[in-house]
Order: sequence, then C-alpha cells, then structure tokens
Amino acid sequence: MLIISESLAQSLVSVEDAIEAVASVFSAMARGEARNYPVVREVVGHADAVFGVKAGGDISAPFLGLKAGGYWPHNLGRGLTNHQSSTLLFDPETGRATALVSANYLTGIRTGAASALATRSLARKDASVLGIIGTGGQSLHQLRATVAVRRIDRVHAWDMQPESAARFARVVQEMGFDCVAESTPEAVARAAEIIVTVTPSQKPILMRDWIRPGTHISAMGADTRGKQELDPALVGAARVFVDEAAQAVSIGECQHAHAAGLIRAADLVPLGQVLTGAARGRTSQEDITLFDGTGVALQDLVVADLAARRARDSGRGTEVAY
Repeated sequence: MLIISESLAQSLVSVEDAIEAVASVFSAMARGEARNYPVVREVVGHADAVFGVKAGGDISAPFLGLKAGGYWPHNLGRGLTNHQSSTLLFDPETGRATALVSANYLTGIRTGAASALATRSLARKDASVLGIIGTGGQSLHQLRATVAVRRIDRVHAWDMQPESAARFARVVQEMGFDCVAESTPEAVARAAEIIVTVTPSQKPILMRDWIRPGTHISAMGADTRGKQELDPALVGAARVFVDEAAQAVSIGECQHAHAAGLIRAADLVPLGQVLTGAARGRTSQEDITLFDGTGVALQDLVVADLAARRARDSGRGTEVAY
C-alpha cells in the first residue's frame, strides 16, 4: 500500500490541478459513469466531534474508494486543524486497498475547485468583485481557486469574528489584492458580484433583499442537516445548480427551501450537466445563480487518485506491506 503524507499531497496536487480533476469527475457523474454512494455522517458523542464516511467510484477513470473524517472543533488548541480526514483507495479490479492519502489539504482544494467551476460556468463574464462570507481555514482555498478561473479586482470579506476577517484581509492584501474587511454580511452582499459562503452557520446569513440581479453565489458551508447560510427565499429566487441533487436537498443549502416547498429536487441542475453541455447555465445577465456545493465523495477520490498516480510515477510516498 502507498501512503501519502499531508505535506506530500500538497506538493503533488495544485489548486489548478484540482479544478480540472473535479471538472472531469462532475462530467463523469453527468454521463452516468461515476456514482457517489450513500453518506454516513454522525455526531460522535465525544469531543463535540462529527464523523462521516463518503464513498464512490468512477468506472471511466477508473477509481474506487472512500474518505473518512470530520470536524473536531477543539483541535486548534491542540495545534491541529479542526477538519481531519483520510482517503482510502481500492483497486477497482480486485477490491484490494492500494493507497492511504492524507486528505486535509486535498479536501480544502477540492472544495475550492467545485466553487471555482461554478464561478467559471455560471458567473457573469464581467463579474470581478468577490465576496467571501466566513474567513476560516477554507477561505484562502476559495480565494486561490476563484482567481485561478476569474480575474478578481477586489475582495470584500466578513466573519462572525471581526479579528478573523481583519486577519484574512491583511493576508489577501499581501497577495496583491484590494480587500476590505466588512462589518456586516449585508455590506459584502451589496458590494459583490460573486459571493462564496463558507461557514458552519445554522441560520441564514445572506438575505434575499441584499442580493443584486446578476449575482452568482457558491454556498459551500452546508453539508449536514440543520446547517444553513442563505435565506430560503433567496434559494427559491435563484437558478440553482448542485453537485448532487439528492445530497443538496438532504444535507445541503437546498434542504430548507426544499422543505418549505420553494424548490423541487427535479428542478436542481447538476453542475456536471452544464460542464458537458447537456444543460444551460446562466440564461441572462439578470439571473441570480446559486451553486449548492455539499461536497461529494467523488471530489475527494479524484484528487486522491491524482495524488497517488503522481506519487507512483515520481517514486514518492511510502510503500508498506499490507
């Protein structure tokens, strides 16, 4: 078995690599060649942790595997990131486990990649002002992925913790971008043309009345029952695109608008269908487009598979008897 460490994974797969890898697997999903299996996600009952397992396979690649891990909210005090996960890959021909890949960094860039693909496909071509709601560990992945697909002239950011937003703004300014740490999410919403939400919120942060026509939103925070970042009326007013419809209405941002009868699962458009040309994306400059990114197993597996293939090709990683 090949073991790939966190630091090695970072050197093997870039944000740009992840964008193209996730595009390929979303397209495979749209063609019916790749499938996510049912998700297990549970409250552990210890250390306030949430643990989950996501699995799937792509017969066109081919690859097969699972990612296990979750959220440990007290890890920062231990010098660790709160999100911890690992991906296990299997040989599709034999079922034998072939690689164990540390997935903390890869989870960050595959999430940014999905949002960037939505921005590339759905945002207005002239949109250049980015709003980021939530400036935790995922925010820089979102920024780097967005600027890989779109010229960004200015960034507006907000976080529940003002010091976090201010710290993020300083880092973004050091990267060469004009960035404003806003005091309210409304200020971000009214300024931005592209908005990315990446928070653990369980109540609406963005309201319908704040969003201008033509805005694109990538809602990336909701991945569990009860999580919510958007006003259901905003979801109901948007053209909604998803990574996977069943997951979006059960654990994603769409769960609340769906429960309220404002949207139907049948009306949600998989982003992969837009990428393959099977479905239309933005239809006018006035559309509010929304991507509900819940995070599917195939995103994790495609970047882990890429890391494993590159490690083997370059003779890197640690091979152990198993």
